[in-house]
Amino acid sequence: MLTTNQKGAIAELAITAAAIRLGVGVFRAVADERYDLVLDIGHRLLRVQCKTAALNGDVLVIRCYSCRRTAAGMLNRSYTSEEIDAVAAYCDELDTCFLIPIDRVDGLTTIQLRLAPAKNNQARRVNWAKDFEIAATLGPHGAIAQLGERLAGSQKVAGSSPAGSTL
Repeated sequence: MLTTNQKGAIAELAITAAAIRLGVGVFRAVADERYDLVLDIGHRLLRVQCKTAALNGDVLVIRCYSCRRTAAGMLNRSYTSEEIDAVAAYCDELDTCFLIPIDRVDGLTTIQLRLAPAKNNQARRVNWAKDFEIAATLGPHGAIAQLGERLAGSQKVAGSSPAGSTL
């Protein structure tokens, strides 16, 4: 059985490989940062935290927090837009990488991505996994602006909806 550190290393390598295949420059954080990778998408650099996506039926569950032991016990901290620009996740069972902009997970502890429609037919406010596949957000026709480009910390640009839907 793999440790959480081993699973994290596999996820980080898979995400790195997927980004490189798309022609995106990838840089590693050397010091103890809140992000694991920096992606060079041309007009800007994205700070990315890498995670493992757990498959639970038709849903991918991605933890959006870090966990460490302190003198007072375990400390869980969710990620914010001050620390990272996106969360990338790798699902080993699907051999697929996902990239979620921070504005979708800012301050949350988890996000769920659906692979198939819900049994109760709920469609509103559903995060569809296909919309966040790394090729849909970083590919040559992907909606880079979907990542919520922030100029001078205030101006925001929204991309196509769903991500990658423009040619």
